[in-house]
Amino acid sequence: MLNGHWEKRPATRTVQDDGIVYFCRPQMDTPLRIGVLGAGHLGRIHVQQLREIPDFEIIGLYDPHPEKAEQVGLEFGVARHNSIDELIAACDAVDVVTPTLAHHACAMQAMDAGRHVFIEKPIANTLEEARQLAAHAQRTGLKVQIGHVERFNPAFLAAQGDLNGPMFIETHRLAEFNPRGTDVSVVLDLMIHDLDIILHVVGTPVLEVHASGVAVVSDTPDIANARITFTNGCVANLTASRISLKKMRKSRFFQKDAYIAVDMLKKETEIMRMRTVQTPDPFAVTMDLGPGKGHREITFDKPEIPATNAIREELRAFATAIHQNRQPEVPAQDGLAALELAHRVLAAMELRPA
Repeated sequence: MLNGHWEKRPATRTVQDDGIVYFCRPQMDTPLRIGVLGAGHLGRIHVQQLREIPDFEIIGLYDPHPEKAEQVGLEFGVARHNSIDELIAACDAVDVVTPTLAHHACAMQAMDAGRHVFIEKPIANTLEEARQLAAHAQRTGLKVQIGHVERFNPAFLAAQGDLNGPMFIETHRLAEFNPRGTDVSVVLDLMIHDLDIILHVVGTPVLEVHASGVAVVSDTPDIANARITFTNGCVANLTASRISLKKMRKSRFFQKDAYIAVDMLKKETEIMRMRTVQTPDPFAVTMDLGPGKGHREITFDKPEIPATNAIREELRAFATAIHQNRQPEVPAQDGLAALELAHRVLAAMELRPA
């Protein structure tokens, strides 16, 4: 610890004649030993959820503020370690839930020691740090997953199978004011969730970005709007606010023959589908297309949404990626892509991060 802040310390490396070679621990049938870096608000939630996942055994946590680590450790019966080095040495995997400024240093040190890493979003504080993390993950072959938790929201998962080439997307992510997190723009605090989702759904490169934002109660934008055009013609209109009177996390997807609404806060999904038929069902909602053109039959579906915890599911998916030696659901490259797009939004506001 340096002046009460997170720091990077030297890590053990295995070196061969042709350079540095990194090794991860072999795949095991026994629970993965995981350590948590960070005992703040989100770190506490991660500890709570990890205890509910049989694939993991929490071996401890570390925070440069001993009183925080002690409090969380006592609450959940988890050992408090005295240093990052000590915690990493005892792990198979590391859960980085530190302030964003420390993501790069902590994750690099864990990877240097051959540990798989879960990194809370955003992947890093700067684009250069994010690029280094993504490149290091690829170079080492370690499993690195980024905590874009909305990918595991049960309402989004219920809609995902019906999302097929949407051409217009609209999202609203509104939150009541909370001083925690106002050290960064609302784009990096809230909108980045939806940026990750639309990149994942659309799957084609971004063509243009137009954006505006207003700083109302803090030094960075508290409300922002972005209009993003993709090379396939899809347009996404995103609004994020952290000064609203009510919470909202809604996404709407418009595509040929379907409209899909996802409420990620209420965990509800509504799907309207249309298909052309010659002989309409007398009990269905239909539109007559004219002589010889048939009818458009409209169906409405509201799938049952299972009661799952998205943070628990993303951590469970991380364990599965390690055990089955497959790419994580949200790899480091996706975290980098979301951060790059967030920076393009900020640049469009003429608010390039330092």
